[in-house]
Amino acid sequence: MIVSSAATVTGLTVAGITGANQVQAQQAAPTVAPPTNQRFSGKVVLVTGSTSGIGRATAVAFAREGANVIVTGRRTNEGEETVAMVKEVGGDGRFIRADLRVPEQIDALFQQTLSAYGRLDAAFNNAGIAGNNEQPANTHEYTFDSWNEVMMVNLTAVWRCMKHEITQMLKQGGGAIVNTGSTLSLRAVPGIPAYCASKHALMGLTEAAAIEYATRNIRVNIVLPGPINTPLMDRYLGGNATRQAEMNNSVPMKRLGNPNEVAKAVLWLCSNEASFTTGTPTFVDGGISARE
Repeated sequence: MIVSSAATVTGLTVAGITGANQVQAQQAAPTVAPPTNQRFSGKVVLVTGSTSGIGRATAVAFAREGANVIVTGRRTNEGEETVAMVKEVGGDGRFIRADLRVPEQIDALFQQTLSAYGRLDAAFNNAGIAGNNEQPANTHEYTFDSWNEVMMVNLTAVWRCMKHEITQMLKQGGGAIVNTGSTLSLRAVPGIPAYCASKHALMGLTEAAAIEYATRNIRVNIVLPGPINTPLMDRYLGGNATRQAEMNNSVPMKRLGNPNEVAKAVLWLCSNEASFTTGTPTFVDGGISARE
């Protein structure tokens, strides 16, 4: 399952997991007022893994600020729902179905994007998976197929997308790219070795690209979410109040994050306000990284 937000497997923080449902937290997330400016008016933005969760929230946030948004993922119904939300806030958007495990579908995604809009100003490479059917397994227990699928989606597909994105941005004189990492891009926990390895590698890829294109007006950054409210989180918590309280207490702010809070960071990184920011890990984790 290709995914796009953040969650926890067996109590471990995992970013990049799909979903839009919110988990009841001990302390509610603050309400973020809609911006009055239009930082992305007329811009073309691609958001992968945007059928739900962080991806959906970010696609809608871009649209609210004037962007033309390409929504993509494997689930057509959910993708069209995101497009409807994009249009409800005054943006223009379209859904292009793509399974990022298939190179030809990545190629087609960018061909259709450029055919529709002729340019690409920003990209949020957000799709990712936890792997191993969301079941914990130590390194020696992983199968080659499970390992390879995680690497294909979380790392190789992002690299393939970046190849297309950077090629187009070089032609048009610049752009901004944000990748979805995790707090596990900089540390590790047992039970999800492929996920940890893929997110560490994605950090390296982000930093390498940032340096390579720093003088070409292309900025490349990475956002590192902590535990975010998603259906996977719902399944893990299973309605268990004790487990929910433990999860909330694992975060210094004593609550889980909201996809919209990650979206705000992504928009800033893609905006001109972040013009001197590249190769930078941006934490949206409620303070988890501060105590590591």
